[in-house]
Amino acid sequence: MSITVNGLDELKKLAGSDLGASEWTEVTQERVDTFADATGDHQWIHVDPERAAAGPFGAPIAHGYLTLSLFIPLFTELLDVQGVTTKVNYGLNKVRFPSPVKVGSRIRLVGRLAEVEEVPGGVQITVDGTIEIEGAAKPAAVLQSLSRFYA
Repeated sequence: MSITVNGLDELKKLAGSDLGASEWTEVTQERVDTFADATGDHQWIHVDPERAAAGPFGAPIAHGYLTLSLFIPLFTELLDVQGVTTKVNYGLNKVRFPSPVKVGSRIRLVGRLAEVEEVPGGVQITVDGTIEIEGAAKPAAVLQSLSRFYA
């Protein structure tokens, strides 16, 4: 369930708030193959299901950066900021990939709005995010993302 705020003042009031969890989304072989084509990373552990089945994880796995790239679509399920002119990714403070995402697994984002600070013309938010794998003991990714919203 998405939290909707209208404008920067409402966004500032959410600092320190848990944003909840996104819906589960499946990581398919088609998505992995498309990512491999887009990035030129065709390592067998991602794109050769037969060989990967005999590999260290027993199945093909998603690229770590594919998992990371899914942060934004998953995040938009958590927070909808309206009444601003521009929304931009500003960067990352930390990223770790504790567990691989096997093809066919489902992932979701759990987020917390750790900080909201003013920047010229807008605000910068820091989101503590965990991308969970359904049924797994360890998450796929743990990250701290920075985004800016301008009035």
